[in-house]
Amino acid sequence: MALTETPVCNFNEKAIDFTLLGTDEKEWSLADCAGDNGTLVMFICNHCPYVKAVIKDIVEDCKNLEKLGVKAVAICSNDTINYPEDSFENMKKISSDYHFSFFLTKLKKLQIAKAYNAVCTPDFFGYNKSLKLQYRGRFDTSGMRPAKKNTRHDLLEAMLQVAKTSKGPREQIPSIGCSIKWKI
Repeated sequence: MALTETPVCNFNEKAIDFTLLGTDEKEWSLADCAGDNGTLVMFICNHCPYVKAVIKDIVEDCKNLEKLGVKAVAICSNDTINYPEDSFENMKKISSDYHFSFFLTKLKKLQIAKAYNAVCTPDFFGYNKSLKLQYRGRFDTSGMRPAKKNTRHDLLEAMLQVAKTSKGPREQIPSIGCSIKWKI
């Protein structure tokens, strides 16, 4: 596991379009995943301890954001040959087990993760209703351990602000996690 930190938010950068296969076996584009008040694009995977520590909270926060018109999509870009836990079949199982309200998609090619400049799992890209980047930070302070009760959820608070104002917080703390496992 190589620890990686996300770069600083490049405010107002446009979201990059994609068409990817979802765990429901349907093709999903960015437009299909966009919310009326914001869109959250997450690069996650099944095997990363940083993702495992917060996955229940990610699901809960995404359900709360959806009520405010912010939709989310999760993308797994890891090499599944060397990391079989991240296979499409395992993604379907995790999606079902945790009752994801967002679409979990599998990259046919890694160009989307590279186009977004995703560097780790989890890596969060929070866009406003115009699909302009407003958040590129951490989920919360928990790291590789499940969060304690009353832990501040940076991502949730940022996306609530984006939903209300179309602007993200100026101060953001980078996300940390496992490096993306690029297929060589």
